Amino acid sequence: MKLPPYHWWRTVFFLIPAIAVYTMVLGIISLLSTLVDRHGHTAHRCARLWSWLILRTTGVRVTVKGDAPTADASYVFAANHQSFYDIPVMFASLPFSMRIPAKASLGRFPFIGWHLRFAGHLLLDHKDRAAAVLKKMQRMISDQASLVIFPEGTRSTDGVVLPLKGGVFLMAIDSELPVVPLSISGTRQVMPKGRLMTCPGDVTLTIHEPISTEGMTRASARALAGRVQAIIAGDVS
Repeated sequence: MKLPPYHWWRTVFFLIPAIAVYTMVLGIISLLSTLVDRHGHTAHRCARLWSWLILRTTGVRVTVKGDAPTADASYVFAANHQSFYDIPVMFASLPFSMRIPAKASLGRFPFIGWHLRFAGHLLLDHKDRAAAVLKKMQRMISDQASLVIFPEGTRSTDGVVLPLKGGVFLMAIDSELPVVPLSISGTRQVMPKGRLMTCPGDVTLTIHEPISTEGMTRASARALAGRVQAIIAGDVS
């Protein structure tokens, strides 16, 4: 019988317990902070620290290429998706107060779900109409926050950027927010999809130029998705 490799044992008996502790402690601090900081900025700092600790504990080194856009505006950051580690990489590396879209039902889950609910993340129900989503986006913008989306809809198993779903770009078009394509390379080697094992590694996050959505209509969503996909795929390895 072949024993699991070293990094499996390290993941199961060290990383998972460590990340659970980070999540519980910072989750509690995040929730308490929302009592005095209704904009969720302190909660986001907790999320950034949570992300940094995960990367540091795992041994993930991140190189950022490209210049971040001006920090005094809101954006929709659209990234390819290879691994659970994509979110810690972005949260730890980008100097923005960021929110993610998630199913409304996740808001009931302890710690992470509570953080999403009370820190102003975009909790969406399948029954939400465009006007309801736009209202939530406007609330996020008023909090000087930006949105992070994974338009592929799932994680890539081989690193190839999957076709991007045009529907998620409607949020950017309706809100007239610039879309910033992000290319992430290396997280698939850190933690491949469907595998309970993490390994130290080098990750590259490339920030591309923002794409203005001013003047775009909802009919432009599919073309915008294709444009973003071409930009992201050109820098993914």
